Amino acid sequence: MSILSKIFTWWNGSTIGTTLFTSRHGERVGEDADGNVYYRNSDDSRRWVIYAEESEASNVSGEWYGWMHHTFDEPPTEAPLNAWSWQKERLPNLTGTDDAYRPPGSLVAVGQEATSAEKPYTAWVPD
Repeated sequence: MSILSKIFTWWNGSTIGTTLFTSRHGERVGEDADGNVYYRNSDDSRRWVIYAEESEASNVSGEWYGWMHHTFDEPPTEAPLNAWSWQKERLPNLTGTDDAYRPPGSLVAVGQEATSAEKPYTAWVPD
């Protein structure tokens, strides 16, 4: 990554300010399965993440989300959460992608035309 993109963008990873703050004050706590690295400062008043890929909040898993928001005192590396048999795998935010949910009759349904039985309304036609 070029130095200009580190200075002026936040969506391509950590900015130069975050990188400097992390190197000076950050204590590495752990890493999740996606490669995101989690840090805290010396008195544990601040917690943050350096994303492995796109800076998207939905890329943080549930156990790390709870730790980052001070719901859990211990990070998942020290006190892992129990995974229940009924839990599904976490999905990132799919809005704006081809995998986003589009209900039947949606105006943005890819290549689909809603039938009259699927439409919950009757379109108004002027006289």
